[in-house]
Amino acid sequence: MTIPAERSPWAPGREGYYGDFGGAFTPEVLHETFAELRTAFDDARRDPAFWESYVALMSTYAGRSTPVTYCDNLTRAFGGARIFVKREDLNHTGAHKANNVMGQGLLVQRMGKRRVIAETGAGQHGVATATMAARFGLACTIYMGEEDVARQHPNVFWMKQLGAEVIAVTDGTRTLKDAINAALRDWAESMDDTHYVMGTVCGPHPFPEMVTYFQSIIGQEARAQMLDATGELPRRVYACVGGGSNASGIFAGFLDDPSVELVGVEAAGKGIDSGMHAARLAGGKGRPGVAQGYKTVFLQNEEGLMQDTYSVAAGLDYIGVGPMLADLHQRGRVRFESATDAEVVEALRLTMRSEGIIPALESSHAFAGAFREVSSLSSADSVLINQSGRGDKDIFTVADALDDNDWKDFIQRKSAGYER
Repeated sequence: MTIPAERSPWAPGREGYYGDFGGAFTPEVLHETFAELRTAFDDARRDPAFWESYVALMSTYAGRSTPVTYCDNLTRAFGGARIFVKREDLNHTGAHKANNVMGQGLLVQRMGKRRVIAETGAGQHGVATATMAARFGLACTIYMGEEDVARQHPNVFWMKQLGAEVIAVTDGTRTLKDAINAALRDWAESMDDTHYVMGTVCGPHPFPEMVTYFQSIIGQEARAQMLDATGELPRRVYACVGGGSNASGIFAGFLDDPSVELVGVEAAGKGIDSGMHAARLAGGKGRPGVAQGYKTVFLQNEEGLMQDTYSVAAGLDYIGVGPMLADLHQRGRVRFESATDAEVVEALRLTMRSEGIIPALESSHAFAGAFREVSSLSSADSVLINQSGRGDKDIFTVADALDDNDWKDFIQRKSAGYER
């Protein structure tokens, strides 16, 4: 696998800007820390041995490369384009999140830090960070919104078993944006020996570039795998978009291929018009602004107050979107769509029953977006869906959404067994 070029198609321009978006709007107390991080990342990126060690670690520890699976049953069910899936659910810890955290773990070693902190929404990044900390012998603290702790408690359990301290954030909407704020406050007080493992392509420079750098392994693999499988590139590539790390990773492999249409699928929740959604770009509801150290498109009102977000998928209900993706949307290189909770649950059900594959609720947004469009394409075309994670983490939410009576009975019996 090639080492990403220094001036890759996803590298930012001046001061970490992607067009109009990006930058580093940080408090004075963090200026030195960010300067240190930028220098360490630049040095590592220019060192061929660093990328080689990263690829080797992901191969021997995380199970890369992940395969591309041809979905024959879904293809026949919809007609039209052949459907392929990039299987990040088979990565260690069950999602694409391991790509980023293991890379940052190697960077932490180079920097000599002894502790890591992270934010998490769906819990996949939290589990991945706790796993990395255990692997590298680091102290670990995870910040997670209280709302997300309640709906993703199995992941909370595993984070704690891996040795991490999990802090439920009770501020604001008690979701991902509030967890990020809490992590930034911690970092301001502990920067000497602590590294903040940002989980998505948001935040101040260099986080958007750095996370994309590590996640680009998805796109590099997928591009080569599609050429091997079909002899050509896919007509379209679909990925769900919250902050945007999995989308940035797979899109990075195809940015220089104008024949490949890139489609990001955001969370429409209960519907764009209901106000209960997290569609910043597809819904046309987002506005440019500066928050949490960078400029991008946020869900905010005319006064700049951040709006509440909602999605059945905990990993997609973030107020902003990665600055690279905001720029690609503005330039027309990435098309953004959205999928409602109902569409997502139906896409999940269909994928399970047709292929025996259980995508995470986040990933199911990408499936829903693709299913809406594949029948309009030719059978000579192929589409690639990035399955960013597996759905076993969502068992409580999915069982509720499917209104499964057997599951309800099981939970009642199990909870009765815990009564004192």
